[in-house]
Amino acid sequence: MLSQLKFPNEIAMDIAIKEKEKRKKRNFTQEELSRRSGVNLASLRRFEQTGEISFVSLIKIAVVLDEVVNFEKLFDSEEYQSIQEVIDERNRSAHRKIW
Repeated sequence: MLSQLKFPNEIAMDIAIKEKEKRKKRNFTQEELSRRSGVNLASLRRFEQTGEISFVSLIKIAVVLDEVVNFEKLFDSEEYQSIQEVIDERNRSAHRKIW
């Protein structure tokens, strides 16, 4: 379980790597993504190298790359209809921790 824990800077870099992959898949240069998103080119470059960026700038990039729905769900909580749904969710969470 401890091997799955990550520091915030590791998570940020993982997100930056995924953003870069998606940008390249869309055939956007850094300059093009910067222009389309309104995020300063230097900020975008720093993000891809270090994982550091303002939250608002990250959302602007997500909008252009069609990933904004993930931010909208970030802190959603599920409303359960039965105790069985709670049990099932706990089992899924436990299973994810094992892998």
